[in-house]
Amino acid sequence: MSGQFPSRLDRISTSWTLLNQAKEGASDAAQVARRLLVERYRGAVRRYLGALLRDDDAVDELSQEFSLALIEGKLAKAAPERGRFRNYVKTVVVHLVGRHRKKQQRLARVGEMKSDPVDASANEMDHAFLQSWRDELLARTWQALAQAQATFFSVLHFRAVHPDLAVDEVVRELGPQLGKKLTAESLRQTLHRARALFADLLLAEVAQSLTEPSDEEIAEELGELNLLAYCRPALERKDERARRKT
Repeated sequence: MSGQFPSRLDRISTSWTLLNQAKEGASDAAQVARRLLVERYRGAVRRYLGALLRDDDAVDELSQEFSLALIEGKLAKAAPERGRFRNYVKTVVVHLVGRHRKKQQRLARVGEMKSDPVDASANEMDHAFLQSWRDELLARTWQALAQAQATFFSVLHFRAVHPDLAVDEVVRELGPQLGKKLTAESLRQTLHRARALFADLLLAEVAQSLTEPSDEEIAEELGELNLLAYCRPALERKDERARRKT
């Protein structure tokens, strides 16, 4: 299964590509690109807003503002040379939060708000955004794994939830859930393949937000997101395949 990864990465639409398509007015391609961008980043934006605002109503409102801005093609000033796509998304969201807080402060001055808005330092905001982005990448990767290979998802997710469970107990509990006979060896092989596919899928998710990334740029992004440990084997396999082609 992981052998399919190179073609998947070669064909993948980067976020910058989608954003360029989204700028093309009312064309069908533009509308599809906008919907894909909303789907891809809505989760990370909601996580980040939740960490900053701690107000479900405000999170709903600003998430909808972000999605609407994408759908209506109002985010047209972005360009790949300005940096990573996640930095662009963060800038947009911070701008939305800034406007929201100014509105709250105006309401507080006229007595329509009982308390001041929650504030955070720049370092706290940076950390919250990276964590939100990382969590969303992992969530999307789990979803992709479930869609690509349900058995791999079931086995790997069970192991992740029960890391300290003895192998024989894992075999005994997972077998009936999967509807098949498991052995310690088949469990080991399935876990190995599932981890390999998970790493490939995560690598693809990360690459989407970069523009024609080199291996070094992908590794740097993974390092900043604290995801390199997950993807190091996938990067090594990718390097090995590249060497074989030369």
